[in-house]
Amino acid sequence: MRYKFLSVIAALAVTLSGTAYAHIVCHDDFQVVNGREIATPYCQDNTLAQVSRGYGRRVSDAEVRNNPGLKDELCRNFGSDIRVKSACASSKGQDGEGRH
Repeated sequence: MRYKFLSVIAALAVTLSGTAYAHIVCHDDFQVVNGREIATPYCQDNTLAQVSRGYGRRVSDAEVRNNPGLKDELCRNFGSDIRVKSACASSKGQDGEGRH
């Protein structure tokens, strides 16, 4: 009886832990937090990845967020697109300025 109770508790914990993660919602460069839009690097990087895919580059959102070198490369290639100006502002964009 005791083991059955523990197995039910363990199954419930696994089920609830999967729903505990918050999902980040982006609207272009802005993260939606409590109904308000806040500019965040997370959403800006997602926008850069999306725009890059529009130009034919096969890249995921996570690759752009986790690889500063890739982000620099994408900004050099597509940084003149107005949709990625804010995402590339902190990167070594096409002019070589920005993050050092």
